Amino acid sequence: MIEDMLGAAERERAGDFVRRHIGPDDREASEMLAALGFESLEDLVDAVAPQAIRSPTPLNLPGPRAEADVLSELRGMAKGNRVLKSMIGLGYHGAITPPVILRNVLENPGWYTAYTPYQPEISQGRLEALLNYQTAIADLTGMELANASLLDEGTAAAEAMTMCRRIGEAPGNGFFVSERCLPQTIDVLRTRAAPLGIDVVVGDEAADLAAADVFGALLQYPDATGAVPDYAGIVADVHARGGLAVVAADLLSLVLLQPPGEFGADVVVGNSQRFGMPLGFGGPHAAFLAARGDYRRTIPGRIVGQSIDARGRPAHRLALQTREQHIRRERATSNICTAQVLPAVIAGLYAVWHGPDGLRSIARRVHGYASILAAGLRELGFAVRNETFFDTLSVSAPSRAGAIAARARESGVNLRRIDGDAVGVSVDETTSRGDVGAVLEAFAGAGAGAPAADLDELARRARSGIPQGQARTSPFLAHEAFHRHRSETGMLRYLARLQAKDIALDRSMIPLGSCTMKLNATTEMLPITWPEFADVHPFAPLDQAAGYLEMIRGLQDMLAEISGFDAVSLQPNAGSQGEYAGLWAIRAWHRDRGDEGRDVCLIPSSAHGTNPASAVMAGYEVVVVDCDSEGDIDVGDLEAKAGRHADRLAALMVTYPSTHGVFEARIGDVCGIVHANGGQVYMDGANLNAMVGICRPAELGADVMHFNLHKTFCIPHGGGGPGMGPIGVKAHLAPFLPNHPLVAEAGPDTGVGAVAAAPWGSALILPISWTYIALMGAAGLLAATRAAILNANYMAHRLEPHFPVVYRGEGGRVAHECIVDCRGIQRDTGVTVEDIAKRLMDYGFHAPTMSWPVAGALMIEPTESESKFELDRFCDAMISIRGEIAEIERGEADAEDNPLKNAPHTMDDVAADVWPHPYSRDRAAFPMPSLREAKYWPPVNRIDQVYGDRNLVCVCPPLDAYEQAAE
Repeated sequence: MIEDMLGAAERERAGDFVRRHIGPDDREASEMLAALGFESLEDLVDAVAPQAIRSPTPLNLPGPRAEADVLSELRGMAKGNRVLKSMIGLGYHGAITPPVILRNVLENPGWYTAYTPYQPEISQGRLEALLNYQTAIADLTGMELANASLLDEGTAAAEAMTMCRRIGEAPGNGFFVSERCLPQTIDVLRTRAAPLGIDVVVGDEAADLAAADVFGALLQYPDATGAVPDYAGIVADVHARGGLAVVAADLLSLVLLQPPGEFGADVVVGNSQRFGMPLGFGGPHAAFLAARGDYRRTIPGRIVGQSIDARGRPAHRLALQTREQHIRRERATSNICTAQVLPAVIAGLYAVWHGPDGLRSIARRVHGYASILAAGLRELGFAVRNETFFDTLSVSAPSRAGAIAARARESGVNLRRIDGDAVGVSVDETTSRGDVGAVLEAFAGAGAGAPAADLDELARRARSGIPQGQARTSPFLAHEAFHRHRSETGMLRYLARLQAKDIALDRSMIPLGSCTMKLNATTEMLPITWPEFADVHPFAPLDQAAGYLEMIRGLQDMLAEISGFDAVSLQPNAGSQGEYAGLWAIRAWHRDRGDEGRDVCLIPSSAHGTNPASAVMAGYEVVVVDCDSEGDIDVGDLEAKAGRHADRLAALMVTYPSTHGVFEARIGDVCGIVHANGGQVYMDGANLNAMVGICRPAELGADVMHFNLHKTFCIPHGGGGPGMGPIGVKAHLAPFLPNHPLVAEAGPDTGVGAVAAAPWGSALILPISWTYIALMGAAGLLAATRAAILNANYMAHRLEPHFPVVYRGEGGRVAHECIVDCRGIQRDTGVTVEDIAKRLMDYGFHAPTMSWPVAGALMIEPTESESKFELDRFCDAMISIRGEIAEIERGEADAEDNPLKNAPHTMDDVAADVWPHPYSRDRAAFPMPSLREAKYWPPVNRIDQVYGDRNLVCVCPPLDAYEQAAE
């Protein structure tokens, strides 16, 4: 009896997490199924997912596990990582996350569960934080504006290259890259350039640039050797030939060095990682791209700008937003749906916390230790190759480099072994006197000279490595935001004020279709701050990253089992990068077979905007395939176009379940047509969360697929990043997965090159997905898929009488999301989907996806994590709004002056002395009684997007701007 009791208790314990992850409990699920007319979840799924797509074998994964057990296993893996003090450099440096930011931002779901700020009125907090970031980047680089982040330094440099090609006046098709740029950046550039026909010319800028026929040049500052070159003359030469100069800069060094904008740079890129983000085995880190103001409409990525709201008050929003929400599809020149918002927020807040004086103190300390090391090494008889430096030294040690690096490792320090005759040493914010002493002892032990002198004595004899005339003299971070929050109390309150302005998952569901927010469980988030994962350099010796490798291989195996693919690459660090890497693998496979002419990519008209953008980046010509009246791929049109382009057909990009939220029964026929005409099938994994445990993409006919880890596998969206977009491929494409120039184990020798700067992308967040899958197990993952389908169908059922559901599958049901039609409402009343979205803010909700993939409709996806209580709350809000619209239809409410047209309503509106509207204040602010218990107040009224684009302000404005607006 005890044995039976114990067994039952253990099973219940193991299933605890599954029950807590899935919103509806058994009672709620039964009620929802009854409303839909089904007796079981199995019956519902049978009605939704055609039998033709169902996998014949269940997932071969362990069963659900208890949180303590999974964390214990992951702790064991973490112990396999040896955390040494990293002095490797190469664009990655130790950094200290201020505890007030660590606890209140990085570890706070109010920040990490927010969605991309497409609804700016309820995103004012993170938009202000991003404006701080942009201001800090623009100030430090000496440029006029910066974007709100890119993925990493390598891909930022690649975006700068293609930007220069678009806007440059030089006729050449080459792009010059200094051989002293970071090696991973050079490789990413080569990968990106190849399908675009750009010739990357790598060489010595002093000797080779003059003879190169190029439209632009990339220079590293300081360079990979640590030297601080004087680039003014070279930049002038590039300009004289009609080219553009891009400088990849170290952000912290710009506190003390002349900023690139002052010596003529047109674009500046880099990594903000050392502003408070841990190494994390390579990411996530926010890259930056800053440029001259003339290029504001060609800068890739998101840009936060300032506009005004309906009361004329300053309000933040995404500037030039139409570029972001409506990518130019087959005419795209760049895939801009990519960012690292949460790391960018942390970097901006790091600048706010330290201010200019604090940053100077950090930079001077870093440079001081580097100067002491240079003095000590010279006195030991070693030659420091770079006379100029900020934080990095390249030290000649003929035939002794290996021995020196080994001695340093024994002392707990990782150095960079440049080759057999040279060692690199990089100092950072975390470097201590003990670290400096350990490095000098490692060199002294090589028998080159007397032991190092006392560090204080060395400091008195050391000289600065910053060249005369290249020290920074210009001010930076003058805005009050970077001076006001010096105490922790003040900073804590500032962060709380910003958070209070936003809606994230800690307040309510975020029912966006396609890019949905689901539970990011606390247990999954814990490992990212463990030092064993957070403090490992991406180029550390792999015997120090055994735990990371075990976790990475385990996650690859899990994803392969779930998807049916034979190999998985974790390098792509966003869904857009996964698309690019998958298409690039297909291109390489065709060329390996001699099919050089296969350059057509078929894309359904309903596809995500990122799909055609990625196809163009990968060198394809996009041909659009029509959809039928039900939203499915028009198989006849597909067959005709595949046949017409049979000699050139490279790939089809298809989203499954479809972008319209249904399982297309003929997906097998679709894949067969493409294969019969010589092409490969790329499946967009945005909707994989509706497939896990039910069907496997590889069994449907897909050759490659990217996995949106931030959606299906619980990596938090973070307000627009971080994300991960690993790809799974069938065996024939495996030789063409990404690899890396510095870490052979990261990919096959025959791979296409690096698509991201780090070997395994944003590795620090991979434990989140590993933990989720381990906790859920095969049974839990299947239960989550079924619950997602249940929730979507229940919402469609409740909303159907009020908002027609546009598309359904063969069984008359939707899959994991539904599209409700608002076009009739707009025709009859003038109320738009935007009006509905803004009115939802008064009810305390984030709006669903607006006008995509159907203009004038809302795409709603609840995920499995939302309970029936929350689903009903949202449906009640939508039904109440429909009632408000009905009042306009009946003529009971003014067509222009009504709660929808004036939404959102702020506290200032309700508290004003004069109320100018025909409806009551109570109706405006408390349209449902439940709101009196917990009311979210939008901080601003509806924002004027057009004004913001006509009066573009993308850095923190002077304080008098706020005063003028208030008058």
